Amino acid sequence: MKIDIIGGGISGLSLAFLLLQQRGDLDVTVFEADTRVGGKIWTERAEGFVCEAGVNGFLDNKPATLRLSGLLNLSPLRSSDIARRRFICLDGRLKEIPEKPLSFMLSNFLSLSGRLNMVAEYFRPPAVKEDESMESFAIRRVGREFFEKLLDPMASGVYAGDPARLSIRSCFTKVYELEKNYGSLIKGFMAIARQKKKAGQRAEAGPGGVLHSFDGGMYSLIEKLREALGERVKTGASAQSIEKTKSGYKTFFQNGTISESEIVVIATPAHETTHIVKGFDRALSETLSRIPYPPLSVVSLGFRSQDISNIDLRGFGFLVPAREGRKILGTLYDTSIFPKRAPEGQALLRVMIGGARYTELALLEDKPLIDTALNELRQIMGLRAEPSFVRIYRWKKAIPQYNVGHHRILDDIDSRLQNHKGLFLTGNAYRGVAVNDCIANSHGLCEEILRGL
Repeated sequence: MKIDIIGGGISGLSLAFLLLQQRGDLDVTVFEADTRVGGKIWTERAEGFVCEAGVNGFLDNKPATLRLSGLLNLSPLRSSDIARRRFICLDGRLKEIPEKPLSFMLSNFLSLSGRLNMVAEYFRPPAVKEDESMESFAIRRVGREFFEKLLDPMASGVYAGDPARLSIRSCFTKVYELEKNYGSLIKGFMAIARQKKKAGQRAEAGPGGVLHSFDGGMYSLIEKLREALGERVKTGASAQSIEKTKSGYKTFFQNGTISESEIVVIATPAHETTHIVKGFDRALSETLSRIPYPPLSVVSLGFRSQDISNIDLRGFGFLVPAREGRKILGTLYDTSIFPKRAPEGQALLRVMIGGARYTELALLEDKPLIDTALNELRQIMGLRAEPSFVRIYRWKKAIPQYNVGHHRILDDIDSRLQNHKGLFLTGNAYRGVAVNDCIANSHGLCEEILRGL
């Protein structure tokens, strides 16, 4: 049985590896258009710095990545305990988010009315809709202040998105289901907490889990997968179209080659998949084109520790709410999160610019982009030093946006695929943007393909 996987990001590579783990007799090939595999997972190691161009880690609250790491004999690296400190830029200054619920309610992070609004959520009647924006949902349930100070910057941090368009149902399904199943977020959390307590588990208000990576950065995971798959991975192979045959499919590549297989899995971003299937199924192509990808730039800045000794970098970093009117989405303190991310006596910061709200800023030339990052850090953090190290990573199409109605897009895709036995789509455009989600989806798709065999 021959299986062609189009796209060598984490979704395509992990699926190929898992299939071969279960059935070593399968003829599996991964085709990647770029000269390197990994997609949005890319770590540059330069001048002693370890810079993440995209994904910077995964949480251990879900088993998918940990399980895959174990199969690859790759040891995860736990983030520093100090990285549990997280900050929000409010009124031009950094304010720490109290970690525990009681501490949060007793703090002045929110005004008294904002905290009372949160408590009142318990008594608000449910008004479950088929779907609505994160902004609409949050304001309706917990109030505008909570939304503006916490949920809005979180949407930027996870999706680089606009919460006025992002879907609560697709982006934060568990939160959506709390109101649907329990009538209230607080009631739902309390019920789940009771269930976990009976099972001897710990209940957490947030997504939970501790961030992990690897000694050499997230690309270590890609390197291990690439090594395990060996010659089954073909780089520089850009798929242009597919065609159905009596026994399966033909995939046509830009270099003129053709591959025939019984099963084709397209694991490219939706904006690429739409072109690959355009001549094959125009309706499917048009549906895929409805998933937007805003641009995002990452500016990694290295500083001599002695030059920034006046700045407290003990923490994960900070996010910036839209209400602040600033030009960056947030900044991560990379050397505080994981060890050995910079040479001795140096610190590494990573600034995110662009996203759905500020698309034009992500597309700035190098100098104005660096100036934008430094000017914002000067105003927010009191930075005065000049960087000793700079790297810029641009993603013209960064994170897929699960906007309101995304679940209908998925229904349309599933409906179209019913007509094409042996054709599958996977990747972060559909059911989860995190590394854990992509690998968990690979586990599920692996089982589905093997059942079909």
